[in-house]
Amino acid sequence: MKIVIIGAVAGGASAAARARRLDEDAEIVLIERGTEPSFANCGLPYYVGGEIESRDKLLVAPAERLRQRYQLDVRTRQEVTSIDRDNQVVDVRNLVTGETYTESYDRLIISTGASPFRPPIPGIEGPHVLELRDLADADRMFDRVTTGGSRRAVIVGAGFIGIEVAENLVRRGLDVTVVELAEQILPPWDREIVRPLEDHIRQQGVTLKLNDSAAAFEETGTGDANLIVKLESGEELPACFAVVCIGVRPESRLANEAGINVGQRGGIITNEHMQTSDPNVYAVGDVAQVKDFVTGEPTQIPLAGPANRQGRIAADHIFGRNSVYRGTQGTAIVGVFGKTAAMTGQSEKLLQRANRPYEKIYIHPNDHAGYYPGASSMTLKLLFNPDDARIWGAQAVGAAGVDKRIDVIAMAIHAGMTVYDLEEVELCYAPQYGSAKDPVNMAGFVAAGILRGDQPVVHSDLVPPTNQPRDWFVLDVRTPGEFASGHIHDAVNVPLEELRDRMSELPTDRRIAVYCLVGQRGYMATRLLKHHGFDVSNLSGGFKSWQQHHVKETQS
Repeated sequence: MKIVIIGAVAGGASAAARARRLDEDAEIVLIERGTEPSFANCGLPYYVGGEIESRDKLLVAPAERLRQRYQLDVRTRQEVTSIDRDNQVVDVRNLVTGETYTESYDRLIISTGASPFRPPIPGIEGPHVLELRDLADADRMFDRVTTGGSRRAVIVGAGFIGIEVAENLVRRGLDVTVVELAEQILPPWDREIVRPLEDHIRQQGVTLKLNDSAAAFEETGTGDANLIVKLESGEELPACFAVVCIGVRPESRLANEAGINVGQRGGIITNEHMQTSDPNVYAVGDVAQVKDFVTGEPTQIPLAGPANRQGRIAADHIFGRNSVYRGTQGTAIVGVFGKTAAMTGQSEKLLQRANRPYEKIYIHPNDHAGYYPGASSMTLKLLFNPDDARIWGAQAVGAAGVDKRIDVIAMAIHAGMTVYDLEEVELCYAPQYGSAKDPVNMAGFVAAGILRGDQPVVHSDLVPPTNQPRDWFVLDVRTPGEFASGHIHDAVNVPLEELRDRMSELPTDRRIAVYCLVGQRGYMATRLLKHHGFDVSNLSGGFKSWQQHHVKETQS
């Protein structure tokens, strides 16, 4: 068996190593156009920022180790230029010598990844407009921030890479501005979840320009302002350099030109074994179109974990094992300035776009027991199917414990569990790690309460922030002091402890939206008023979620 793998890094290198473990006699050729076959591209921003001090730490599996340990034929600085499926050969060019040759294969694995999207913006090819995809990019940026006297940078794009680069350039002492076309940072998340993170980033000195985009990059050649980034809004931002981080596109040209089926978004269409439309050709990693685990629909989600699993599965199938890729769930996490945002499964915006039935809840629990020192609050949003209680997805943001809760819910989704299962799941507890009722359990309690009819909820978008017409009578059951510090316009304050004695003050001919700070007292008030015949719903997530949802309106 002769296997040729185009591209290394996560998917290709994993496939090569797995193939060798399965067959000692196979001939395995790994062709990589870069200088290193396997490096930690997720660590590149942290090398630029100095958090990772040694560049060598980024080398997951150097070429010589792959050759010696796995007996792989590793060829770096060489590029496959075309695929001849009829004759089962690839054309290869040596990028150092210019030499060209052909290489035959029995099975071919395409792991060419995805390249940064660079739209045709005037000046984008200039020397002071950078990107961050590989080690060479990281080296260029590292030189800029350590030896080039750079003081100001503009980052175009506020996705994963853009936010991580912003944090690390601030760590290097630069003034940083982030420009994002969308109305929020981290577009895969729902808007209200990342709003606290936007405030946190601004507090660290980063300037955010949302609902705007780069229109041109103009070289100036003048000292610490080598570049002017002109925005669509007309604003001009001086910078020493700019970093373009506006998404990636699958590098599927080879497959497309060879007649292999490619999806609408450019990903190579694969089956559950990572085979393409040609059974002798496999595709893994960011270049492959796969199935969404939650919905079953085709998807294109560039993540390192799935790429590694796909490489293993392709190698398994080549050697007769019935390994199956179950689909990509979209579990992702990003950290910035001590805060964390994580998600798994479907977002609300995706559910709305697909017209799928859903309900949602918000909670704001502590990461561990409140009486133990150091507890900090997080916001957790759970999305679920009201018809069968299956979990659609979850998102969370906070200072600590976010990764643990999203990982637990990710596993629950993978196991096909429901919100009722989240109520019952037994998680480890000690006061420094969690609570007897873990945030995962609490999310299950609240969601299951909705489905059982115990706790009808209303969401913040149905309770506007100003004196706009409302269908709801808004009841605040917090203390007078809390109410005085901030409340929803036209809300009536009746503290929970006084509610039984003051029910006569409430209307019986209108729906009541009741709220507290995070939802717990609102739930208790909802149960009380329901027993007395009121048409009442609890504001999910309380005043805290309402503020996150309406932050721009309340600040204006």
